[in-house]
Amino acid sequence: MAAFPSVEWFNAVRERYNSDETLHTGGGGPCEAKAALCIGDHIYLLEFEGFECAEIRQIDRNDIDHVDFCLDMPLYEWVDMVNNIQQHGEADLHHTLSTMDLELEEGLARAPGDDQYKMDLFYRYNQNFQDFFNASAGVPTTITVMD
Repeated sequence: MAAFPSVEWFNAVRERYNSDETLHTGGGGPCEAKAALCIGDHIYLLEFEGFECAEIRQIDRNDIDHVDFCLDMPLYEWVDMVNNIQQHGEADLHHTLSTMDLELEEGLARAPGDDQYKMDLFYRYNQNFQDFFNASAGVPTTITVMD
């Protein structure tokens, strides 16, 4: 059983997402984007190429300048989203990346240097990233407490 958040968990989700074409419904079509996921004190890079998640790895804060956008929210919000997906098979309307971006006071997505062209990639491809997270419903998961 993979622990969220960890590289192992993200790779398990990646394998499920990449191997199940029914999860590739992204409204933006083939996705070319690098996203940083800021989860507590840890940052994970997700790189999408076409309809696949090509790479996942842990990065440090200095590497955020080299991504297209960053998804940043408190740990408890990430845990709530993952738990919701685990319970329902996909995110309900209150736990999608798009809804969370709208409902969080500071928003969820940010582009390094406030680059609006890069920020547009989140809005264009957010369904691809949502489909990726929805794939976690098929990954047995435990939640870890992070430092």
